Amino acid sequence: MTYAVTVDVDLPKGAPELDVLQREGVGFLLRKGLDSIAAIEGPDGMEVDLVDDVIAVHPAGVLLKLFVDAPALEFAEDAAREVVAELLERSEPLADWEITRCGVELHPDLLQESLDAADGPDAPPADPAERARRHAAVEPATGSGRLDRDEVDAMRSTLRALAPTQRAFPLEAFGHHEDEEERIVSREAAEIAAGAVVYAIDLLVDELFTDLAGLEEDGPTVAETDAPFMVLDDLPPQFALQYTVLFVRRLTVTAVTMTGRLTQPHFGGPSCVAEELLLKFLLAQAEVTADLYELLSDEVETALQVFADGVFEDLDHDWLYTPTADGVAKGAVQDWFIPFGDERYVHPYAANDDGDDEEPLD
Repeated sequence: MTYAVTVDVDLPKGAPELDVLQREGVGFLLRKGLDSIAAIEGPDGMEVDLVDDVIAVHPAGVLLKLFVDAPALEFAEDAAREVVAELLERSEPLADWEITRCGVELHPDLLQESLDAADGPDAPPADPAERARRHAAVEPATGSGRLDRDEVDAMRSTLRALAPTQRAFPLEAFGHHEDEEERIVSREAAEIAAGAVVYAIDLLVDELFTDLAGLEEDGPTVAETDAPFMVLDDLPPQFALQYTVLFVRRLTVTAVTMTGRLTQPHFGGPSCVAEELLLKFLLAQAEVTADLYELLSDEVETALQVFADGVFEDLDHDWLYTPTADGVAKGAVQDWFIPFGDERYVHPYAANDDGDDEEPLD
């Protein structure tokens, strides 16, 4: 199965932030090291294939995304941590840098691809709810790669603790009411769903930054590169020629603004088409997170659906995915950042329409 392992590497404590030239140097060192690796030796000598990678250097460190083929999640994480640690150790200027996070994020497309490729009577079903029911019915076998109960319980506690930080919507928005006659789901299910939405914010924003770094390296547009993207590959494909670096910057700023409003008392609904699409991706990531940690019960899935039904004013943005007869996209992606009304807020950077989403590359 293909896993996308995110590795955060931070500067040593007290070190000054990297300037532009230093960031270029760090990127060069890591690129040189990763390009020399075709496979990683995992636990017990197991070989784990490194199929792709993305390097995003920022002032405080590096965000790495390693795409690896491994038989189980923990093998992917262990192998990725080991190879990054070795790269840091071999590069004297990076020897004191610290790995602060190393974890797997299953992108919905990659997850579905693995499920579709599976065959035989034991192949997992494509439907997330059915997978969750099977997970609940079968005790994980030792060494099977599934999570143990302590990990599941720990994530359940984490998501429930995150739920109150999603201040824009009460638990009623996820289907839980104190009045039994109005109650659709339990408090726990609503809290897991709300917490999963908050948890997915970091994943979505990280993936956009990763996509931005990848497009800056392989662009100029998504249509003109075969590089894999975590979020951009989920956008309406007929507009791919318009997905430039500037567009992705505007999209990333919009994601930060939109997800930030979820932690404020008043969300006000999606402000533009771009926010509708990003919110759609956020909820998909929340569902995948709950499923990955075996928490996607029927109730949690219902809670996420109740929230989606309430937060979207309509589903007009889904029409963007309808292919045209001639294959030519109608409209321009800069229109996606136009506010729906005077009362809706779009960040000035994203709203700034210079009439051209193309930008020259050096």
